[in-house]
Amino acid sequence: MIIDSRSPRRLLAAAGFTAMAVIAFSSTVSAHVTLATSDARAGSYYKAVLQVPHGCDGAATQSIRVQIPEGVISVKPMPKAGWTLDINRGGYAKSYQSHGKTVTEGPKEIVWSGGSLADDNYDEFVFTSYLTGDFRPGQTIAFPTIQQCTKGETRWDQIAADGQNPHSLKSPAPALRIVAEATTTGQAQMDHGKMGHAQMADASTGNDTYKVGDLVVVSPWTRATPGGAKIAGGYLKITNNGKAADRLSGATTAGADRIEIHEMSMTDGVMKMRPLSDGLTIKPGETVELKPGGFHMMFMDIKQPLKQGDTLKATLMFEKAGKLDVSFSVNAIGAGAGSAPAHKH
Repeated sequence: MIIDSRSPRRLLAAAGFTAMAVIAFSSTVSAHVTLATSDARAGSYYKAVLQVPHGCDGAATQSIRVQIPEGVISVKPMPKAGWTLDINRGGYAKSYQSHGKTVTEGPKEIVWSGGSLADDNYDEFVFTSYLTGDFRPGQTIAFPTIQQCTKGETRWDQIAADGQNPHSLKSPAPALRIVAEATTTGQAQMDHGKMGHAQMADASTGNDTYKVGDLVVVSPWTRATPGGAKIAGGYLKITNNGKAADRLSGATTAGADRIEIHEMSMTDGVMKMRPLSDGLTIKPGETVELKPGGFHMMFMDIKQPLKQGDTLKATLMFEKAGKLDVSFSVNAIGAGAGSAPAHKH
């Protein structure tokens, strides 16, 4: 299906707001505040990316308050433009070793407040941490989170009992599963004995190169999705080696109902996302990068979960160069979140 070039307002009028909401957030998983990387191993650094997909019953989000569970130490939150960052510290139930020193207290709660995230926008709140060796494979760690809005609040603080499906909960807390071996490359997982401080390691993708006309497309990639999720992002680089501008006007894939081109930008200190109904222009001699936090594609209503290691075939459509078949490499769930992957996506 080609991207519809009509304005978003006319599309909403035609399809109805409810239908759009069902397409974008039809699954329970995508409607909750969740962690982008949902598994990690004990004794490793972990980059937590809290995904906030909507407000409280239509009201804008003004505060995100997340509790840090026992055994998660060396917590360092990432500041956000337009938001006030507060760290509430407290004592641990026991002492831990960190960089050869004994620590008995640290951050117990992180609060981002004073911002305004509209109900129809998406954003991420990030902190780094170290998961102590007290955790065991198969264990689930909950990060209870309170989302305060201009009207009311939503408490994402329900914790599943042993053997209970967390998706059955109405307001599940963002959860992290401890695994025996690291299965994701988007999180920072480093040797605690060798590294002096946390250095975020993002996933790298292949160097697949595709050409059509004067355009060169490099390394298309996307992220794995949790079961039930219906949307996914798409990223790549486009270089125009010609003497005239071209335009990425649309894209199609058998793996999703449609593909949209979006832009994320900072306005008055608030990150906002909007669809580009006229596509994306690539000027002569210019390289345009589609990456997390900037221009990107959105695979809408994907047919089945994307699994790490797989590929998603798609066809890009350019106004002058024509059609180009590419394959998006599927990386880990948290790949590239909050910063560029190793190959500068």
